[in-house]
Amino acid sequence: MKKAYHIAVEGSIGVGKTSLSKLLSENLQSKLVLEEFENNPFLPDFYKNPERYAFQTQLFFLLSRYKQQTEFQQMDIFSKSIVSDYMFMKDRIFASLNLNDKEMTLYDSVASILETNIIYPDLIIFLQSDTERLMHNIKHRGRKYEDSMNWNYIDALNQIYNEFFFRYDKSPLLIINTNDIDFVNDKNDLKEILDIIQKPISGTKYYNPNKTLNL
Repeated sequence: MKKAYHIAVEGSIGVGKTSLSKLLSENLQSKLVLEEFENNPFLPDFYKNPERYAFQTQLFFLLSRYKQQTEFQQMDIFSKSIVSDYMFMKDRIFASLNLNDKEMTLYDSVASILETNIIYPDLIIFLQSDTERLMHNIKHRGRKYEDSMNWNYIDALNQIYNEFFFRYDKSPLLIINTNDIDFVNDKNDLKEILDIIQKPISGTKYYNPNKTLNL
């Protein structure tokens, strides 16, 4: 069975992971795999009471992401690629922010077993943004259960993401500064990203466009 080329789009909440994944899938004629976060029955309760529901929420995400990842790793789609709006390791990024020490120890014992069966993506696209822009995006997409998200939580999550990918070396990595681009509404911005990823990438590559957007 031929392994499909896997591109994973990553970044903090509100950065545009799903939007870019859909656009890449459409333009590259790839299979689209989206995170099924809305199926997590604990998520609304977590946003209302994070301390009480953090572990249940995180464990559900871990097992759900594991199931989805192992399923698409078995796909034989010949020359087609896969584009997903997350990578399996993202789960620990959120866990490290949301869980206490005892919960984190138990979480790690489960995650370490599951990770042995996970194949790293062939390319990761990390969408980088400042916290102000993330909060702007979250507010304007209007997801009801995200109403309680505050600046401090998103800022802490944003910092953890930056630290994680600063050290990441498991697969080729493209870091895109999204503060000054709009790949959803500007075809030229999307084309530049497509041009970059269709060339070989090794190690870590940075794309930092120099222009100003009006929000």
